[in-house]
Amino acid sequence: MNADGSGLINVTNNPASDGGRAWSPDGSRIAFISERDGNLEIYVVNADGSGLTNLTNNPATDFVPRWSPDGSRIAFVSDRDGNTEIYVMNADGSGLTRLTNSPEDESGLTWQPYP
Repeated sequence: MNADGSGLINVTNNPASDGGRAWSPDGSRIAFISERDGNLEIYVVNADGSGLTNLTNNPATDFVPRWSPDGSRIAFVSDRDGNTEIYVMNADGSGLTRLTNSPEDESGLTWQPYP
């Protein structure tokens, strides 16, 4: 919606639970989590509600999406290997890489600006 509350748009428009949103650095897209496929997945949608894309179509729980400062990648947390680890992928869902491999649960993540 606009800053004055006008122009409200429902960008997800689905009965499933949606949340954990993160705006892209340029404000054009929103990454969020949803249970619309039966488990938590990471989706991206344009700010106007168009272009909904499931980025992490996987039976594991994927959550906490965070955009890189330049908007080219999204880091997230997943329990794909039975332990909560941090992953990163390109903003289109390609190029998935696991960043951590620890017996401890990795759940907090923050991007730091490039030097």
